[in-house]
Amino acid sequence: MFSNSQAALQAVSKDPRKTPSDVLVVGVAQGADGPVLLDNPLTARNAEAVGSTLAALGVTGAADQLHRLPGLPEAGAHVLALAGVGKVDAGASPTAEQLRRAAGSAIRQLAGHATVVLALPAATPEDVAAVAEGAALGSYSYTEHKSDAADTKPNVANVIIHTPAAGTPEADAALARASVLGTAVNATRTLVNMPPSQLYPETADAARELAKGLPVKVTVFDEKRLAKDGFGGILAVGQGSVRPPRMVKVEYVPAKAPAAKSVHLVGKGITFDSGGISIKPAANMDQMKSDMAGAATVLNATLAAARLGLAVKVTAWLCIAENMPSGSAQRPADVITIRGGRTVEVLNTDAEGRLVMADGLAAASEEGPDALIDVATLTGAALIALGTRTAGVMGDDAVTRPLLDAAASAGEAAWPMPLPEELRAGLDSATADIANAGERPGGMLTAAIFLKEFVGTRADGSTVPWAHIDIAGPAFNTGSAYGHTPKQGTGSTVRTLVGYLEDVARA
Repeated sequence: MFSNSQAALQAVSKDPRKTPSDVLVVGVAQGADGPVLLDNPLTARNAEAVGSTLAALGVTGAADQLHRLPGLPEAGAHVLALAGVGKVDAGASPTAEQLRRAAGSAIRQLAGHATVVLALPAATPEDVAAVAEGAALGSYSYTEHKSDAADTKPNVANVIIHTPAAGTPEADAALARASVLGTAVNATRTLVNMPPSQLYPETADAARELAKGLPVKVTVFDEKRLAKDGFGGILAVGQGSVRPPRMVKVEYVPAKAPAAKSVHLVGKGITFDSGGISIKPAANMDQMKSDMAGAATVLNATLAAARLGLAVKVTAWLCIAENMPSGSAQRPADVITIRGGRTVEVLNTDAEGRLVMADGLAAASEEGPDALIDVATLTGAALIALGTRTAGVMGDDAVTRPLLDAAASAGEAAWPMPLPEELRAGLDSATADIANAGERPGGMLTAAIFLKEFVGTRADGSTVPWAHIDIAGPAFNTGSAYGHTPKQGTGSTVRTLVGYLEDVARA
């Protein structure tokens, strides 16, 4: 299921001729007066020769641009590749995100080559971390169902980062972390890309496969357990499908810090969303295989925490169902009971994600975590408000602020959004405690306000600190690949969550 391996990463500081490769990659920036060749291991004479021909070759240094030239004898490679990093001010260095994207873009576009040396400017361990992370992400592809050899050329297998920091403990740690992040993001991408005929609620054992060998406990709740324990939202959404729903609980407790802070992550796992009785239009419905991206995200962020041995307790709740129309499907006007006893009038069966998430939030709250974060491809309104590359972050400042900081450090676009009190009235129901749909304006915010209703209290009576991340835009790329981001599943927000968990562990 997870056969798409990522590139092996290493760092060297020696002469490139002593590290034979298929391709040597050097960076080019967009300067104020034209393209500029960035620091690289070429001799001064050859660097000057290459730099003087950039404009004539059509090289601009723009992000995602990659030009291939015949390799130079001193480069130890058959091909010399010029990778654009974007605009860089004179005398300045590329940012970490520019390095991350340039490395990812180069490795993605150089698929088919076995070994690539990245000689981008990477003088510090922080630079090494950015380049290595980009390379790990850029080496991903999903060709499981391609039969034409032309569509299945192998990914870059080995990436060697040329840096003076090679061999230092800090650089080694950066490479190890980049490999863990690559594993987590790429596994998320594969889960999102899998066809719904292969990934559905009963295949929840995929979580066990991914967790194999890690210090985590995986518990799968089948439909009987869900009914016994009062998970009415998940059961209602899944009742229209011949494939019954599941809840998967994944627990990581650090052996060296069993009393560490506790963070619970809740993920929406709709393995296919037809909309149910409130059926979606046929156009683009195929993209709804991605409606389980939230569950895949929190699963792999938790497994990454375990791989890194973080001193924080992490529990993921994967709320998994298939939303289908049938004679047994839930209907508009049905009333369901969520875990904990609150009732919901279902006005729109295509507002199903918030129903399964309500169960997950209620169950997670019962354990009184220090922080509770849910991740979901929840609303089309999020795309209207923020576009296709930016996640919306809502909730309590104590959680949203460090999450936004972690997103900025990871280079993932995220934006804070409000929860206006006046929108709550739109969820009033004459029949139940709350309705699952409100007015159309502010739909992303209303959905988050609904979720907030199911965040519980801790033993001391305080409300569990909570944040909601709507990844409806960035979770699935329907356009062309860019930077280290492929088409379809992106693995968005995994790195943000891991960064947040690292910050919690250090606090």
